[in-house]
Amino acid sequence: QVQLVESGGGLVQAGESLRLSCAASGRTFSSDAMGWFRQAPGKEREFVAAIAFNNSTYYSDSVKGRFTISRDNAKNTLYLQMNSLKPEDTAVYYCAADPLGRRGSKWQLYEYWGQGTQVTVSS
Repeated sequence: QVQLVESGGGLVQAGESLRLSCAASGRTFSSDAMGWFRQAPGKEREFVAAIAFNNSTYYSDSVKGRFTISRDNAKNTLYLQMNSLKPEDTAVYYCAADPLGRRGSKWQLYEYWGQGTQVTVSS
């Protein structure tokens, strides 16, 4: 059974940092593109960052320079380091995997999804 399980969310103040993790199991994800998305209440799911099998990365403009996506294929784990957090970063964060390795920003490209972890940034 394929599973993606996010962890590391929480409540922080503006300017602080959090590190999200996504543990994958049930298959090997080393060839997949992996991504982070987020969804705030009443808003559409939004692309945050993606990383290809060769560690090339891609970020949304809203997080570029503040967030860093990385992966550890030996541990089948995806990370998102979030620095200088802002109240507008508040959302449920989801990790996702695209077995075709496209590293895209459209959520429809991703086949596997986690259940999400809540990130709340207070002002």
